[in-house]
Amino acid sequence: MNYDRILIRYGELSTKGRNRSKFIEKLANSIRGTLHEFPKVAIKSTRDRTYVILNGEDGRQIVERLKAVFGIQSFSPVIKTSKEIEEMKAAVLQLFTKVYTEGKTFKITTKRADKTYFLETNELNHVFGSHILQNVPNLTVNVKKPDINMQIEIRPEAAYISCETIQGAGGLPAGSSGKAMLMLSGGIDSPVAGYESLKRGLEIEGVHFFSPPFTSERAKQKVIDLAEKLASFSGQFRLHIVPFTEIQQLIHKQVPENYTMTTTRRLMLRITDRIRERQEALAIVTGESLGQVASQTIESMFAINEVTNTPILRPLIMMDKADIVDIAHSIDTHDISIRPFEDCCTIFVPASPKTKPKRDKVIHYESYIDFEPYIQKAVDNIETIEIRPQQNKVDAFDELF
Repeated sequence: MNYDRILIRYGELSTKGRNRSKFIEKLANSIRGTLHEFPKVAIKSTRDRTYVILNGEDGRQIVERLKAVFGIQSFSPVIKTSKEIEEMKAAVLQLFTKVYTEGKTFKITTKRADKTYFLETNELNHVFGSHILQNVPNLTVNVKKPDINMQIEIRPEAAYISCETIQGAGGLPAGSSGKAMLMLSGGIDSPVAGYESLKRGLEIEGVHFFSPPFTSERAKQKVIDLAEKLASFSGQFRLHIVPFTEIQQLIHKQVPENYTMTTTRRLMLRITDRIRERQEALAIVTGESLGQVASQTIESMFAINEVTNTPILRPLIMMDKADIVDIAHSIDTHDISIRPFEDCCTIFVPASPKTKPKRDKVIHYESYIDFEPYIQKAVDNIETIEIRPQQNKVDAFDELF
C-alpha cells in the first residue's frame, strides 16, 4: 500500500475568520498553478485541510513543488482508509514495514479530529502501537525522539495515515493580499524582495528595464531566469520588459551627470506606475535597502518618490546585505544574480552620483524635457512574457509513491 494523496495543513490561514474561505481558495489556486504539469492531480479543499489526490502522478516531484507554495504550514504524504479499525491497522502495518529497518525506534501519534469517534486518542495510540509491536520483532518504542513517527489522523470523512511531516513555506497564499508590480533588476536584492512579497500573499508581476545594445540578451535572460525562480513560489509569473535605451540616452544628454541616477530612478518609477495602472495593481515593490547605494539614501528616496502617490513597498529596507544574500542562496537566485551580465542600472552609473539630491533641483533639470511621449512610447512597446516554473530535478524521495 503506497501513498495516494498529500494532506496539507494550513498555517496563518487558520487565524482567518469570515474571509477564511477566500484564503483557502487562493491557496488551492496556487497549488494548481504550481502543479500545472501534473494533469491527473485533483485538489480538494476543506475548512481545515487541503488534499492533493495523486491519481498516479509522480508524488516525489509533487512533494518538491509543494515545499515552495506559500500558505502551507506543513504537509504529509498519506494513505486514505475508512475509519474501520481493522482496515486502519492493516494500512498502518503495511506502511510501517516499508520504512522500518532493524534497530529503529517508533511512536504512534493520533489526531482525533472526529470527536464523535468511539475511541479516544490514547486508546487509538495503544491499539496501533500494540498491533505494530505484535507483528514486528525486536522493535522499541521511543516517545520523545523516535526514528519513525506513525501518524494517524481521523477526520469525519476518513482516516489518513503517514510517517512523514514536511515543513511548508509558511506565509499567506499568493494573491490573498492583493497585487503589486516588482521592479526586477538582475541583481541580488530585487528577487529577494519579490520572494518576501510573495510570502506575504502579494500577487506580483515583474517590470524590467532593458537598454540594448548597452545591455545584452544574456542580461535579459538572466532576469527571465530569476523570474522563473519566483514563479516556482507562485505557480506563474508575468514579466514586463521595458525598452529603456532612448530614455536613458536622453537623460544622460540633458541632465547633469551627478543627477542622472536620480532622474533615471524617477523615470523608472513613473513607467512602472503606468504599467501598474494598466495591470490593476495597487502597489510597487522594490529591492531597496536603506543606505546600501547612493540611490537608496533617505534623501534619494525622498526625491525619487515624489513622482507617484502609489504605495512603494520595500521588504528589505532595514536588512543587512549579508542577510539578503543568505535569503538569495536559500531561494536559489544568488548564483543567477551574480552572473557577469550588467543591466541598465549599473552600466550608466555616474562617477559621483548625488547621495543627497535636492528635489527642487531634479525637478528643475527635468523641466527642460517633455518625458511624457518617451514614457508612453516605452509603455506601448513593452514585451510581456508569461513564465512557468521548470520541472524540478529530485532524487528518489522514497519507495512509497
